[in-house]
Amino acid sequence: MNVTKPSVEIIDMKDYDEMIRKIEKIGRVCYKSEGNITEESAERFIRNILKRGHESVIEHEAVTVRMICDRGITHEIVRHRIASYSQESTRYCNYSGDKFGNEITVIDIAGGFSYDLNNETDLQKYEAWMRAMENAEKSYFELGATPQEARSVLPNSLKTEIVVTMNLRSWRNFFRLRCDSHAHPQMREVANIALDLFKKRLPIFFDDID
Repeated sequence: MNVTKPSVEIIDMKDYDEMIRKIEKIGRVCYKSEGNITEESAERFIRNILKRGHESVIEHEAVTVRMICDRGITHEIVRHRIASYSQESTRYCNYSGDKFGNEITVIDIAGGFSYDLNNETDLQKYEAWMRAMENAEKSYFELGATPQEARSVLPNSLKTEIVVTMNLRSWRNFFRLRCDSHAHPQMREVANIALDLFKKRLPIFFDDID
């Protein structure tokens, strides 16, 4: 059995400067202020419309990411309806095959729940989780069934890959909900990884989200 960490990768996004110029051009149609466009006006314009809550303008651009996380978390991700999803299928993926190293891969629970493995209580929780994962893997192989049958014993912690495309407004909504302190710890772990990437690549659209 393999234990891995969650990760996020941006796989499709327009050039930042091109994106903000497009958003400004579209947004200024609403105010008929196209004559105010300059080389430096795009970020200022976008910052102002976001402050006013005029977020429909930024729906004209989208970003696609690949998230590696556990299957339990993807059940929360796909609740965001204004998006497109493509996910690794346990119905067709045979984890007992060579392609997957003849093992299942699970997402490490310790990071999302901030386990301190030097703490006896946290260590006991982690060891109990590891035993559950190992038993799930053992049962999956012992079934000797087709992937769509055998997946019934796979755990929520199973590593999966999901590709998500959302427009910028939907991403802002996603981060507000999923980076919040009340979000599921593992959901928040993945969302914060993604938010850090978005802040670096698309600062004007996401710098105001904590």
